[in-house]
Amino acid sequence: MATSPTTVFSAVHSAPVKGRALVRKDRHRRISPEAGHALEKLGHAIEYLADEYIHRGGTFNRNDAELQAVQMLMAINREIYSACPEVPTLGERLHAWLNVRHP
Repeated sequence: MATSPTTVFSAVHSAPVKGRALVRKDRHRRISPEAGHALEKLGHAIEYLADEYIHRGGTFNRNDAELQAVQMLMAINREIYSACPEVPTLGERLHAWLNVRHP
């Protein structure tokens, strides 16, 4: 049974995640070298497991241990990314600067 990568991603992504942190898509984050290395390794592991699952023709089942492993790695990936501090926008920096300059 051949499936597309979109199908695997949709099946894995749609599963509920406990304690999901709100990550704003329009904000940049300051990622440390350590966090960047961890995110890179996790990304490779997630991609490898998903590719192997597709090539083997796995069936989608919520109780599938391989899908749960991918979900767990994705949750850890989100936690690491969410723990990185957001870079303030230009407006926020300007506002903070003005508040300091004119109390």
